[in-house]
Amino acid sequence: MSHTLATTARHLEEIRKSRFLAQAAPVESPPQALAYIQAISDTTATHNCWAYRIGQDYRFNDDGEPGGTAGRPILQAIEGQGIDRVVVVVTRWYGGIKLGAGGLARAYGGTAAECLRLAERKPIVLMARLGVHCDFADLARMQARLKELGAQIEQENFDADGVTLQLRLPQDLLAEAKLRIVDISRGRSEAYPLE
Repeated sequence: MSHTLATTARHLEEIRKSRFLAQAAPVESPPQALAYIQAISDTTATHNCWAYRIGQDYRFNDDGEPGGTAGRPILQAIEGQGIDRVVVVVTRWYGGIKLGAGGLARAYGGTAAECLRLAERKPIVLMARLGVHCDFADLARMQARLKELGAQIEQENFDADGVTLQLRLPQDLLAEAKLRIVDISRGRSEAYPLE
């Protein structure tokens, strides 16, 4: 099972007079990751290097450091910790001592890895979407019984024959949800996959 962060995390290190601050956050999409990067980047710092991984999507940026010495080591730290749906920004304030390519890679990657190692994690629950049409009489019971399974109602559309619900729920509970829908409606309603 994959994990993401439960909340944001921070870790500060001083390496040969330069300060490195790693900040990490759980994210659901690339635009959300880029918004986080923009929000926490410090314009007074020498560099704000970053990386994110969201499923198969990933990006990294060296922000002026020599190519491959900052963003890629941060991404490798994310992958090494086995974390998904996360963005990490490592901000550097230059202290006057050059670290060299290897030193930079160790500093950026090490600070990011330690930040992620110390962060609180939570499992990623894969979600699925279902649609169902039910009678008005079954609606309240349908909502209550599906909520017990962690289902969230994304949309309700009323028509003359009843209500069409669009549901989002944990993927591993799909079979149970389908059985509940048939049971609640006494066989009049049946769930169908969305997307």
